[in-house]
Amino acid sequence: MIGIIDYGMGNLFSVRKALERLNVSYFISENKEELLAADALILPGVGSFKDAMHRLNETGLTGMIRQFVDTGKPLLGICLGMQLLFEESEENGLSEGLSLLPGRVVRFTGETSEGVSYKVPHMGWNNLMFTQPSSITTNVDEGFVYFVHSYFVDTDDQTIVIAKSLYDVEVPAVVGRGNVYGMQFHPEKSSELGMELLRNFTELPKERMTES
Repeated sequence: MIGIIDYGMGNLFSVRKALERLNVSYFISENKEELLAADALILPGVGSFKDAMHRLNETGLTGMIRQFVDTGKPLLGICLGMQLLFEESEENGLSEGLSLLPGRVVRFTGETSEGVSYKVPHMGWNNLMFTQPSSITTNVDEGFVYFVHSYFVDTDDQTIVIAKSLYDVEVPAVVGRGNVYGMQFHPEKSSELGMELLRNFTELPKERMTES
């Protein structure tokens, strides 16, 4: 059973509908005990990094998420939810994140090194390019996925970058280390490619049970 974390800043409807399309059992909850009992968790997110972390800290869900990760069960952050997995963000002043992955969330400058302006936010379809193999990309071909974001992850640890997109800079689009995964784009809005990536995530608990 997949748990969707409800902390008041996630697009729960679209994630819920995507899991229903995949015929995956799920529940939506803000209850820490219920969420800890899930086979895998999804952390969605829309809005401000600082506000989202405030909500997670205020509700005690920050500690629950870290505790869940310590169990070895899979966690997936989507869009803002992916950014929250990192150490800190510059959005609206420096804010600490969940520190599950190394890196800082920074804003697109809106201007190339040659002085050419480009649009911020990064909104619309962009090419997803795989950089290394991962269980989450098994049997999935590269293609286009749907982004909506003004901030992106800047990390020195390229071993966590599973896929990238280009938008003036290299944008980590799928990240992962151990049982922690993130997608900067919206898989639930990214046609079959996004749905296949989401399906692969929902299969991870079965792989974990087989290995154990």
